[in-house]
Amino acid sequence: MTRRERRFQRQFHALERLIPALRGPMTHLRRDSWFPIRFPLAVILTAGGLLWFLPVLGIWMLPAGLLLLAVDLPLLRGPISVLVIRGRRTAKRWLRRWRDWRRNGA
Repeated sequence: MTRRERRFQRQFHALERLIPALRGPMTHLRRDSWFPIRFPLAVILTAGGLLWFLPVLGIWMLPAGLLLLAVDLPLLRGPISVLVIRGRRTAKRWLRRWRDWRRNGA
């Protein structure tokens, strides 16, 4: 397993720890036997994310689709890992600021 692959797997584990409800579905979807379901689902989520301005569809679909596509396309693993890392850091920073604001300002 390459360094890029290990980093990609670590990001999946970090997301599972961050959102425990995703642990089951993400574990199943990453299995090789789920490719016939995972790949079309990833394409549909990515396309739906690009149509975020329509009702019901949302921008949340784009990162979910890209994350699933990266499971099958090694070329995407590096950039997606970087985006997950940056997203987690940004979310942590926002949460810290919000907690500080609630503690000091409210």
